[in-house]
Amino acid sequence: MELHQLRYFCAVVDTHSFSRAAVQCHVSQPSLSQQILKLEDELSVRLFDRLGRSIRLTAAGETFLPRARAVLRELEAARGDVNEQKHSVSGAVTIGVIPTVAPYLLPAHLLRFSRKFPQAQLSIVEEITPILLDRLRAATIDLAVLALPIRGHEFESFPILTEPLFAALPRRHKLARVPALSLKDLRSDPFLLLRDGHCFRDTAVAACDRARLHPQIVFESGQFSSLLSMVAAGMGVSIVPEMAVDKNSRCVYVRLSDEQAVRTIGAVRLRGRSFTRAQSSLLSQLLNL
Repeated sequence: MELHQLRYFCAVVDTHSFSRAAVQCHVSQPSLSQQILKLEDELSVRLFDRLGRSIRLTAAGETFLPRARAVLRELEAARGDVNEQKHSVSGAVTIGVIPTVAPYLLPAHLLRFSRKFPQAQLSIVEEITPILLDRLRAATIDLAVLALPIRGHEFESFPILTEPLFAALPRRHKLARVPALSLKDLRSDPFLLLRDGHCFRDTAVAACDRARLHPQIVFESGQFSSLLSMVAAGMGVSIVPEMAVDKNSRCVYVRLSDEQAVRTIGAVRLRGRSFTRAQSSLLSQLLNL
């Protein structure tokens, strides 16, 4: 059974004529008549009594008519729903973000997105990079905001910003007043770093490797706030990205002189995945921070 056969059947009922139904449906009368016959053959019943120049629904036709109309109405409703979704920014959007970005970069911009597109249902997931990538693969999140680069050809990345790295020092540190420093200048200091699993841990360790420094790590945490509290208390030094620099804290921040000591943040999605207007609008919002 084909949808166009249902349309032809309803058109014959509405116009009381095969010829007028053919004109209405923009097909030839022989083609329309043939499709009605095919429909009757499939149903194994006659839908119309052909009475000379007039036609009349059979009892089977009367029974079939409301079902046929209901199918066509549902089809039109489905088409309308799809068109509405194409032209409106609504529906669910789930974004994942790493903990070293979530509290600094996103709040104001996600609030702006929600106010601009109130029909979009925004959900936020905070996790470390490996888990967010797994969730992208499983399509349980739509976008992830991560440190780039990301390995894997299945992902598509969109850089958002690149920020320099800073050494976080106690206020009374001997290098607290210099404009920039090399990590090798901190070789005698104990270090406080993010624990394994956080991608910024790898960024910090890579900066130490370039300086040929093997840091003495005395404290690890999952939050910059904890590290900075320990630094302020004089427990050691740390490395933070620019967005984590808190001028209200009791630490001093000195930019690293290493030109490669930077972090690039980007939005990542599964390559080839279709996006709704709401999902595309969120990506656009992130790229125009």
